[in-house]
Amino acid sequence: MNDLAIALASLGGVVLAGVIAHGAWSARNAGPKRASQPSPREEPREPVLAEPTLVDDPAPAGPDLPALRPTRKLAARLDALIDALATLSLEAPVSGEMVQPHLPATRRVGSKVFMIEGLDVESGEWETPALGGRYSEFQAGVQLANRTGALNEIEYSEFVQRVQAFAEGTSALPDIPDMLEAMARAKELDAFAGQHDAQLAVNLRARAAAWSVGYIQEHARRHGFVPGLVAGRLVYPAADEGGPPVLTLTFDAQAALSDEPDVAAVRVVTLSFDVPQTDRTAEPFAAWQASAQALALGMDADVVDDNGRPLDADGFAAIGAQLGQLYDALAARDLAAGSAAARRLFS
Repeated sequence: MNDLAIALASLGGVVLAGVIAHGAWSARNAGPKRASQPSPREEPREPVLAEPTLVDDPAPAGPDLPALRPTRKLAARLDALIDALATLSLEAPVSGEMVQPHLPATRRVGSKVFMIEGLDVESGEWETPALGGRYSEFQAGVQLANRTGALNEIEYSEFVQRVQAFAEGTSALPDIPDMLEAMARAKELDAFAGQHDAQLAVNLRARAAAWSVGYIQEHARRHGFVPGLVAGRLVYPAADEGGPPVLTLTFDAQAALSDEPDVAAVRVVTLSFDVPQTDRTAEPFAAWQASAQALALGMDADVVDDNGRPLDADGFAAIGAQLGQLYDALAARDLAAGSAAARRLFS
Protein backbone atom coordinates (compact mmCIF):
# COMPACT_ATOMS: atom_id res chain seq x y z
CA MET A 1 0.00 0.00 0.00
CA ASN A 2 1.50 3.33 -1.06
CA ASP A 3 1.64 6.43 1.10
CA LEU A 4 -1.44 7.98 -0.52
CA ALA A 5 -3.54 4.88 0.15
CA ILE A 6 -2.39 4.76 3.75
CA ALA A 7 -3.22 8.45 4.20
CA LEU A 8 -6.67 8.02 2.68
CA ALA A 9 -7.36 4.98 4.84
CA SER A 10 -6.33 6.90 7.95
CA LEU A 11 -8.48 9.85 6.94
CA GLY A 12 -11.41 7.54 6.38
CA GLY A 13 -10.98 6.12 9.86
CA VAL A 14 -10.97 9.60 11.36
CA VAL A 15 -14.08 10.57 9.39
CA LEU A 16 -15.86 7.36 10.44
CA ALA A 17 -15.00 7.95 14.09
CA GLY A 18 -16.26 11.51 13.77
CA VAL A 19 -19.54 10.32 12.24
CA ILE A 20 -20.03 7.79 15.04
CA ALA A 21 -19.28 10.39 17.74
CA HIS A 22 -21.60 12.94 16.10
CA GLY A 23 -24.35 10.33 15.87
CA ALA A 24 -24.02 9.49 19.57
CA TRP A 25 -24.02 13.19 20.50
CA SER A 26 -27.09 13.85 18.35
CA ALA A 27 -28.92 10.84 19.79
CA ARG A 28 -28.25 12.05 23.32
CA ASN A 29 -29.48 15.55 22.54
CA ALA A 30 -32.54 14.17 20.76
CA GLY A 31 -33.50 12.13 23.83
CA PRO A 32 -35.55 13.38 26.78
CA LYS A 33 -34.16 15.86 29.28
CA ARG A 34 -32.54 14.08 32.20
CA ALA A 35 -32.13 14.88 35.86
CA SER A 36 -28.95 16.74 36.80
CA GLN A 37 -27.93 13.74 38.93
CA PRO A 38 -29.26 10.18 38.81
CA SER A 39 -31.65 9.61 41.69
CA PRO A 40 -32.19 6.24 43.40
CA ARG A 41 -35.60 4.59 43.14
CA GLU A 42 -37.76 6.11 45.85
CA GLU A 43 -40.33 4.32 47.97
CA PRO A 44 -43.87 5.77 47.94
CA ARG A 45 -44.48 8.35 50.66
CA GLU A 46 -48.14 9.05 49.94
CA PRO A 47 -50.24 8.53 53.09
CA VAL A 48 -52.28 5.34 53.29
CA LEU A 49 -55.79 6.34 54.34
CA ALA A 50 -56.74 2.98 55.82
CA GLU A 51 -53.78 2.85 58.18
CA PRO A 52 -52.78 6.39 59.12
CA THR A 53 -49.44 6.97 60.81
CA LEU A 54 -47.79 10.07 62.15
CA VAL A 55 -45.53 11.87 59.68
CA ASP A 56 -42.27 12.75 61.46
CA ASP A 57 -40.43 14.12 58.43
CA PRO A 58 -42.84 15.97 56.14
CA ALA A 59 -41.65 16.91 52.67
CA PRO A 60 -40.36 20.48 52.40
CA ALA A 61 -42.81 22.88 50.83
CA GLY A 62 -41.83 24.70 47.65
CA PRO A 63 -40.94 28.39 47.86
CA ASP A 64 -44.33 29.50 46.57
CA LEU A 65 -46.50 27.02 48.47
CA PRO A 66 -47.92 27.21 52.00
CA ALA A 67 -45.92 25.25 54.56
CA LEU A 68 -47.82 22.24 55.87
CA ARG A 69 -47.50 20.84 59.38
CA PRO A 70 -48.62 17.25 60.03
CA THR A 71 -51.44 16.69 62.49
CA ARG A 72 -53.08 13.51 63.75
CA LYS A 73 -55.91 12.26 61.56
CA LEU A 74 -59.22 11.66 63.31
CA ALA A 75 -60.97 8.34 62.84
CA ALA A 76 -64.07 8.22 60.62
CA ARG A 77 -67.32 8.65 62.55
CA LEU A 78 -70.96 8.05 61.74
CA ASP A 79 -72.76 11.21 60.69
CA ALA A 80 -76.53 11.60 60.40
CA LEU A 81 -75.90 14.02 57.53
CA ILE A 82 -74.61 11.32 55.20
CA ASP A 83 -75.52 8.03 56.90
CA ALA A 84 -78.73 6.10 57.45
CA LEU A 85 -78.62 5.29 61.18
CA ALA A 86 -80.09 2.41 63.15
CA THR A 87 -80.10 2.49 66.96
CA LEU A 88 -79.58 -0.62 69.09
CA SER A 89 -80.76 -0.43 72.71
CA LEU A 90 -79.45 -2.58 75.57
CA GLU A 91 -80.96 -3.54 78.91
CA ALA A 92 -77.53 -3.25 80.55
CA PRO A 93 -74.02 -2.23 79.46
CA VAL A 94 -71.92 -4.87 77.70
CA SER A 95 -68.16 -5.29 77.41
CA GLY A 96 -66.05 -4.84 74.33
CA GLU A 97 -64.90 -8.44 74.72
CA MET A 98 -68.49 -9.65 74.36
CA VAL A 99 -69.13 -7.40 71.37
CA GLN A 100 -65.99 -8.15 69.35
CA PRO A 101 -67.04 -11.58 67.97
CA HIS A 102 -70.26 -10.08 66.58
CA LEU A 103 -68.76 -7.14 64.70
CA PRO A 104 -68.96 -7.47 60.89
CA ALA A 105 -65.79 -8.66 59.18
CA THR A 106 -65.95 -5.83 56.63
CA ARG A 107 -66.80 -2.14 56.76
CA ARG A 108 -68.46 -2.22 53.35
CA VAL A 109 -72.00 -2.88 52.20
CA GLY A 110 -71.69 -3.07 48.44
CA SER A 111 -69.80 0.11 47.58
CA LYS A 112 -70.88 1.99 50.72
CA VAL A 113 -69.19 2.39 54.10
CA PHE A 114 -70.85 0.51 56.98
CA MET A 115 -69.94 1.15 60.62
CA ILE A 116 -71.04 0.21 64.13
CA GLU A 117 -70.31 2.45 67.12
CA GLY A 118 -70.85 2.02 70.83
CA LEU A 119 -71.54 4.66 73.47
CA ASP A 120 -68.72 4.28 76.00
CA VAL A 121 -70.02 4.28 79.57
CA GLU A 122 -67.03 6.11 81.04
CA SER A 123 -66.26 8.73 78.39
CA GLY A 124 -69.79 9.25 77.09
CA GLU A 125 -68.34 9.22 73.54
CA TRP A 126 -69.33 7.17 70.52
CA GLU A 127 -66.48 4.95 69.34
CA THR A 128 -65.72 1.75 67.49
CA PRO A 129 -66.24 -1.02 70.08
CA ALA A 130 -62.88 -2.05 71.52
CA LEU A 131 -61.55 -4.51 74.06
CA GLY A 132 -61.67 -3.08 77.57
CA GLY A 133 -64.59 -0.78 76.84
CA ARG A 134 -68.14 -0.92 78.23
CA TYR A 135 -71.06 0.23 76.11
CA SER A 136 -74.58 1.24 77.06
CA GLU A 137 -75.99 1.32 73.51
CA PHE A 138 -74.96 1.02 69.88
CA GLN A 139 -75.67 2.65 66.56
CA ALA A 140 -75.06 1.30 63.08
CA GLY A 141 -74.93 3.30 59.89
CA VAL A 142 -74.55 2.90 56.15
CA GLN A 143 -73.44 5.73 53.87
CA LEU A 144 -76.25 7.14 51.76
CA ALA A 145 -74.13 8.10 48.74
CA ASN A 146 -70.61 8.37 47.38
CA ARG A 147 -69.02 8.82 43.96
CA THR A 148 -70.32 5.41 42.86
CA GLY A 149 -73.91 6.64 43.30
CA ALA A 150 -76.76 6.53 45.77
CA LEU A 151 -77.40 3.72 48.24
CA ASN A 152 -79.55 1.13 46.44
CA GLU A 153 -82.14 -1.36 47.67
CA ILE A 154 -79.74 -4.33 47.62
CA GLU A 155 -77.16 -2.45 49.70
CA TYR A 156 -79.85 -1.30 52.11
CA SER A 157 -81.16 -4.85 52.53
CA GLU A 158 -77.65 -6.09 53.31
CA PHE A 159 -77.29 -3.25 55.86
CA VAL A 160 -80.50 -4.38 57.59
CA GLN A 161 -79.32 -8.00 57.68
CA ARG A 162 -76.03 -7.01 59.30
CA VAL A 163 -77.76 -4.85 61.89
CA GLN A 164 -80.15 -7.66 62.78
CA ALA A 165 -77.32 -10.19 63.06
CA PHE A 166 -75.38 -7.86 65.38
CA ALA A 167 -78.51 -7.22 67.44
CA GLU A 168 -79.11 -10.93 67.91
CA GLY A 169 -75.51 -11.54 68.95
CA THR A 170 -75.53 -8.74 71.53
CA SER A 171 -79.16 -9.08 72.72
CA ALA A 172 -79.84 -5.52 71.54
CA LEU A 173 -83.17 -4.13 70.33
CA PRO A 174 -82.74 -2.57 66.86
CA ASP A 175 -84.66 0.42 65.53
CA ILE A 176 -84.02 0.44 61.77
CA PRO A 177 -84.90 3.45 59.56
CA ASP A 178 -87.63 3.10 56.94
CA MET A 179 -86.25 1.94 53.58
CA LEU A 180 -88.29 4.34 51.44
CA GLU A 181 -87.19 7.29 53.55
CA ALA A 182 -83.55 6.18 53.36
CA MET A 183 -83.77 5.72 49.57
CA ALA A 184 -85.24 9.20 49.15
CA ARG A 185 -82.50 10.76 51.28
CA ALA A 186 -79.86 8.84 49.35
CA LYS A 187 -81.12 10.06 45.97
CA GLU A 188 -81.33 13.66 47.14
CA LEU A 189 -77.82 13.58 48.61
CA ASP A 190 -76.45 11.92 45.48
CA ALA A 191 -78.03 14.64 43.31
CA PHE A 192 -76.48 17.38 45.45
CA ALA A 193 -73.08 15.71 45.34
CA GLY A 194 -73.25 15.33 41.58
CA GLN A 195 -73.93 19.05 41.16
CA HIS A 196 -71.14 20.13 43.52
CA ASP A 197 -68.31 17.73 42.70
CA ALA A 198 -65.18 19.10 41.04
CA GLN A 199 -61.65 17.93 40.33
CA LEU A 200 -59.51 20.64 38.74
CA ALA A 201 -56.69 19.64 36.40
CA VAL A 202 -54.20 21.43 34.17
CA ASN A 203 -51.62 19.99 31.79
CA LEU A 204 -47.97 20.96 31.48
CA ARG A 205 -46.85 20.33 27.91
CA ALA A 206 -43.18 20.27 26.90
CA ARG A 207 -42.29 23.10 24.53
CA ALA A 208 -39.20 21.48 23.00
CA ALA A 209 -37.43 18.34 24.20
CA ALA A 210 -39.43 15.74 26.11
CA TRP A 211 -38.67 14.89 29.75
CA SER A 212 -37.29 11.77 31.35
CA VAL A 213 -38.94 10.35 34.46
CA GLY A 214 -36.00 11.45 36.60
CA TYR A 215 -36.21 14.99 35.21
CA ILE A 216 -39.89 15.25 36.19
CA GLN A 217 -39.23 13.84 39.66
CA GLU A 218 -36.31 16.19 40.23
CA HIS A 219 -38.37 19.29 39.46
CA ALA A 220 -41.39 18.03 41.41
CA ARG A 221 -39.27 17.37 44.52
CA ARG A 222 -38.08 20.98 44.47
CA HIS A 223 -41.67 22.04 45.09
CA GLY A 224 -42.49 19.59 47.88
CA PHE A 225 -43.89 16.63 45.92
CA VAL A 226 -43.17 13.10 47.09
CA PRO A 227 -43.64 9.69 45.38
CA GLY A 228 -47.21 8.40 45.32
CA LEU A 229 -48.51 4.87 45.69
CA VAL A 230 -49.13 4.46 41.95
CA ALA A 231 -46.54 4.51 39.17
CA GLY A 232 -46.41 7.88 37.46
CA ARG A 233 -47.90 9.71 40.44
CA LEU A 234 -46.35 12.30 42.77
CA VAL A 235 -48.26 14.08 45.53
CA TYR A 236 -48.00 17.23 47.59
CA PRO A 237 -49.05 15.85 51.00
CA ALA A 238 -51.79 17.25 53.19
CA ALA A 239 -51.24 18.71 56.65
CA ASP A 240 -53.59 16.25 58.35
CA GLU A 241 -51.90 12.89 58.66
CA GLY A 242 -53.42 10.23 56.44
CA GLY A 243 -55.55 12.76 54.57
CA PRO A 244 -55.77 13.01 50.78
CA PRO A 245 -52.98 14.99 49.10
CA VAL A 246 -53.39 18.69 48.39
CA LEU A 247 -52.07 18.28 44.84
CA THR A 248 -51.38 15.36 42.52
CA LEU A 249 -48.90 15.29 39.63
CA THR A 250 -49.38 12.40 37.19
CA PHE A 251 -47.73 11.24 33.98
CA ASP A 252 -47.50 8.15 31.78
CA ALA A 253 -47.35 5.11 34.08
CA GLN A 254 -45.62 3.01 31.39
CA ALA A 255 -42.75 5.49 31.33
CA ALA A 256 -42.50 5.35 35.12
CA LEU A 257 -42.34 1.53 35.00
CA SER A 258 -39.87 1.45 32.12
CA ASP A 259 -36.61 -0.47 32.56
CA GLU A 260 -34.86 2.66 31.29
CA PRO A 261 -36.77 5.60 32.82
CA ASP A 262 -34.08 8.04 31.69
CA VAL A 263 -34.76 7.07 28.07
CA ALA A 264 -38.57 6.94 28.17
CA ALA A 265 -39.87 10.26 26.89
CA VAL A 266 -42.74 12.13 28.55
CA ARG A 267 -44.20 15.24 26.96
CA VAL A 268 -47.23 15.94 29.18
CA VAL A 269 -47.81 15.87 32.96
CA THR A 270 -51.10 16.64 34.67
CA LEU A 271 -51.40 18.67 37.87
CA SER A 272 -54.71 18.37 39.71
CA PHE A 273 -56.55 18.65 43.00
CA ASP A 274 -59.78 17.19 44.32
CA VAL A 275 -61.93 20.12 45.49
CA PRO A 276 -64.31 18.46 48.02
CA GLN A 277 -61.50 16.34 49.46
CA THR A 278 -59.19 19.26 50.21
CA ASP A 279 -59.58 21.73 53.06
CA ARG A 280 -60.17 25.24 51.79
CA THR A 281 -57.88 26.68 54.47
CA ALA A 282 -54.97 24.73 52.93
CA GLU A 283 -55.36 27.06 49.91
CA PRO A 284 -55.18 24.25 47.36
CA PHE A 285 -56.16 26.54 44.48
CA ALA A 286 -53.28 28.93 45.20
CA ALA A 287 -50.92 25.95 45.52
CA TRP A 288 -52.26 24.49 42.26
CA GLN A 289 -51.73 27.72 40.33
CA ALA A 290 -48.31 28.42 41.87
CA SER A 291 -47.11 24.87 41.24
CA ALA A 292 -48.30 24.92 37.64
CA GLN A 293 -46.51 28.17 36.92
CA ALA A 294 -43.31 27.23 38.79
CA LEU A 295 -43.06 23.79 37.20
CA ALA A 296 -43.80 25.21 33.74
CA LEU A 297 -41.01 27.74 34.16
CA GLY A 298 -38.48 25.21 35.41
CA MET A 299 -39.36 22.49 32.89
CA ASP A 300 -39.89 24.79 29.88
CA ALA A 301 -43.55 23.86 29.49
CA ASP A 302 -46.81 25.45 28.40
CA VAL A 303 -49.74 25.44 30.83
CA VAL A 304 -52.80 24.23 28.90
CA ASP A 305 -56.28 22.88 29.56
CA ASP A 306 -57.64 19.52 28.39
CA ASN A 307 -58.31 21.00 24.94
CA GLY A 308 -54.74 22.23 24.58
CA ARG A 309 -55.67 25.89 25.05
CA PRO A 310 -53.20 28.04 27.03
CA LEU A 311 -54.26 28.89 30.57
CA ASP A 312 -52.99 32.29 31.72
CA ALA A 313 -53.46 34.36 34.89
CA ASP A 314 -56.90 35.55 33.76
CA GLY A 315 -57.99 31.97 33.16
CA PHE A 316 -56.88 30.94 36.64
CA ALA A 317 -58.72 33.94 38.10
CA ALA A 318 -61.97 32.92 36.40
CA ILE A 319 -61.66 29.39 37.75
CA GLY A 320 -60.94 30.76 41.22
CA ALA A 321 -64.13 32.84 41.21
CA GLN A 322 -66.27 29.82 40.33
CA LEU A 323 -64.45 27.74 42.91
CA GLY A 324 -65.35 30.22 45.65
CA GLN A 325 -69.04 29.73 44.87
CA LEU A 326 -68.64 25.95 45.06
CA TYR A 327 -66.89 26.18 48.43
CA ASP A 328 -69.73 28.33 49.77
CA ALA A 329 -72.40 25.90 48.54
CA LEU A 330 -70.66 22.95 50.21
CA ALA A 331 -70.25 24.83 53.48
CA ALA A 332 -73.93 25.86 53.46
CA ARG A 333 -74.84 22.15 53.37
CA ASP A 334 -72.46 21.44 56.31
CA LEU A 335 -70.23 19.58 53.86
CA ALA A 336 -67.30 22.00 53.82
CA ALA A 337 -64.48 20.89 51.54
CA GLY A 338 -61.98 18.79 53.45
CA SER A 339 -64.38 17.94 56.29
CA ALA A 340 -64.73 14.31 57.33
CA ALA A 341 -68.27 14.14 55.93
CA ALA A 342 -67.25 15.68 52.59
CA ARG A 343 -64.30 13.32 52.23
CA ARG A 344 -66.53 10.34 52.80
CA LEU A 345 -69.30 11.59 50.49
CA PHE A 346 -66.92 12.52 47.65
CA SER A 347 -64.97 9.26 47.67
